[in-house]
Amino acid sequence: MKNVIFAFTIIFLASSCSQNNSTFDLPENQGVSSDRLDRIDSYLNKAIKENQIPGAIALIRRNNKIIYNKAFGYSDVENKIKNSTDDIFRIASMTKAVTSLAILMLWEEGKFNLDDPIEKYIPEFKNLKILTDFNETDSTYLSKPANNKISIRHLLTHTSGIGYGVIDEDARFKALYKKHGIVDLFTTDSINIKSNVKKLAQLPLHHEPGEAFTYGESLDVLGYFIEIISQKSLDVFFKERIFDPLEMKDTYFYLPTTHQDRLVPVQTKKDGFWTKYQGDFYDTNYPKKGAQTFLSGGAGLSSTTADYSNFLQMFLNKGSYNGKQILGKKTAELVYINQNSHIPNSSIGLAFGLISEKDQSIGGLGSVGTITWGGYFNTFYFADPVENVIGIVFKQTQEIDEENTSINFKSLVFQSLIK
Repeated sequence: MKNVIFAFTIIFLASSCSQNNSTFDLPENQGVSSDRLDRIDSYLNKAIKENQIPGAIALIRRNNKIIYNKAFGYSDVENKIKNSTDDIFRIASMTKAVTSLAILMLWEEGKFNLDDPIEKYIPEFKNLKILTDFNETDSTYLSKPANNKISIRHLLTHTSGIGYGVIDEDARFKALYKKHGIVDLFTTDSINIKSNVKKLAQLPLHHEPGEAFTYGESLDVLGYFIEIISQKSLDVFFKERIFDPLEMKDTYFYLPTTHQDRLVPVQTKKDGFWTKYQGDFYDTNYPKKGAQTFLSGGAGLSSTTADYSNFLQMFLNKGSYNGKQILGKKTAELVYINQNSHIPNSSIGLAFGLISEKDQSIGGLGSVGTITWGGYFNTFYFADPVENVIGIVFKQTQEIDEENTSINFKSLVFQSLIK
């Protein structure tokens, strides 16, 4: 009987991982308890039964072996379509790390210095202003000259002072960005990042560059910067330099027709029932319709759990993947160093959020230096360089009650490690 179970598990893992040719193994071979992994199954099934989420895809990778890759619930509850491990999800802000990697690759080639002012390459960022007063009736404002310049490092670490529009926590910037036609995140309209960034450069900042953390369009600015430096469109650069070498076969800004039926719809709850969500300032079908011209370096990609695990594995491998050196060893190590130590409660490297000693003491969050982030449509990941473990859980929801499946999944992964 044990031989039958063993054979079945091997077949299951092989079929789950064949999509991107990732290596796979039994959990126990990589110091992980199968019995403890069963707790993840129970937890996610319970969350679906209690209507917290419609479904999820969860993947765990340790020592470069995929040991867990499962689909739960429904990608489309209304039409009773079940989730599949090769489903494609809008990963939104998980795009930021890909853009950051591209920046580090070009920096390694000597194309620029990380502390260069961005105005050296995008002159529109000269004569920066800081917002001082705002008129809510007509969105006019007063500003003062900034003392600092925005550097490439500031953009990588979300300290540039550039915010978001519609999703900004400051209502003044929501109104200001709307008035000036700044695009947040994604669009089906015929707009490019060059025009968007140049308009953005004319608007005031939240604060002096380098002095505080503000989540915003910094990585969109860097997306355009990559196009300037590489002389290639962002999608082409990503494909040639990142996706192809990392065998990320299902990751795109805009999905080809061959992939579109695998895109999971965004779902929300209405009167207690799951239904397709229609964005109020964007079209949720942007990856497969519209002008398909806006290449958002901060939020534009769609991907699979398997693809993104390849991306994260490269960092755990100190810059290499399947014999291909994507980053130099020392550059990969730099990713795990907090760049925002001068800012309270901000632990950010050059591509990811980082687990600090304070975070580690909470428990269940990983070792110091664990890299982590999430996406607007409820996607989440982490990669622990000490335990050499990656955890990814993808959902696709908007405007639902608070649910904690992502952070609880992370704790459940760590409790399953036994060696």
